[in-house]
Amino acid sequence: MFIVEVRRGNLIESIHGIKSIVLGPKNKIIYSNGYDNDYIFPRSAIKILQAVPLIQSGAFAYFNINEKQIALAASSHSGENNHIYYLKNWLKKINIGEKYLKCGIHNPLNIMSSNKLLLSGKKPTSIYNNCSGKHLSMITTSIFNTYNVKNYTNLNHPIQKNIVSILENFTEHRILKKSIGTDGCSVPQYAFPLHSLALAMEKISNFDKLQFDISFCINKLLYCIFKNPFYIGGTGRFDSELMKITKGRIFCKVGAEGIIMFADLKNRYGGIIKVIDGNLRAVPSATIKLLKKIGSISKLEENKLKKWNPEIIYNHAKIKVGKISCSNL
Repeated sequence: MFIVEVRRGNLIESIHGIKSIVLGPKNKIIYSNGYDNDYIFPRSAIKILQAVPLIQSGAFAYFNINEKQIALAASSHSGENNHIYYLKNWLKKINIGEKYLKCGIHNPLNIMSSNKLLLSGKKPTSIYNNCSGKHLSMITTSIFNTYNVKNYTNLNHPIQKNIVSILENFTEHRILKKSIGTDGCSVPQYAFPLHSLALAMEKISNFDKLQFDISFCINKLLYCIFKNPFYIGGTGRFDSELMKITKGRIFCKVGAEGIIMFADLKNRYGGIIKVIDGNLRAVPSATIKLLKKIGSISKLEENKLKKWNPEIIYNHAKIKVGKISCSNL
């Protein structure tokens, strides 16, 4: 069984079970632990595909959306100063106010940025929401196509229908009515079998073989993300660090409820990990272990990622009290 152990002292305190599948070229299963047909919501891990319309429509070029902002379109950013700077600049480019963003408000994910905002006497606004880049992408595309911007999160809005078409194309799976939900940021979210999501990532790893317009979109998004991995997440974020350390060979994106999806552009693999109980703390060590098993990271890269497997647990007095590690695969 594929598990992540959380130890306190020398005893196992908690165990996180993992569902996973990795596909290679021609739909070959590189790794699976038997949950291939289980449905899951990919959550934020699917954002690169939700950003495709921004590129495909030409809206990014029309509004001069730069490389960092394109990376932010597929991000779950931490709300750090540089994130906010480029997001506010994006608002100016499309000439709208934050009131149009329907993602909701939360404190910056980065604790230092959150504390600075609090000490400044300011309150967070919707631009600090980790999904604000995705929402700006949808709004920008809607403005360019003269769609109604006020209801861009509605299931039947043209931008959401476009995204459904893209998702169904990449996953080769028709979205079922029972599989439709609402994400934490209020846009539609769809459940797919793990196999279908791994297939979508495998296609991203083989983007050069897709039809030209879609290939162009994925290439553009990957280029901007790999050039600016900080903007997909932030300081100390696992997906940002993994892409930085592998120098753009591996694309990955974390999602809520213990999800990570990845594409190995060298080996042409696509994979997904789902922590069964939804705890994100299990994602880094599980991912490193799986990538090592399938030959997607080198020993040097594994060493550079060693702070996540095992990941040392410290208490509030900064005393080492345990560790998180993936030991069975």
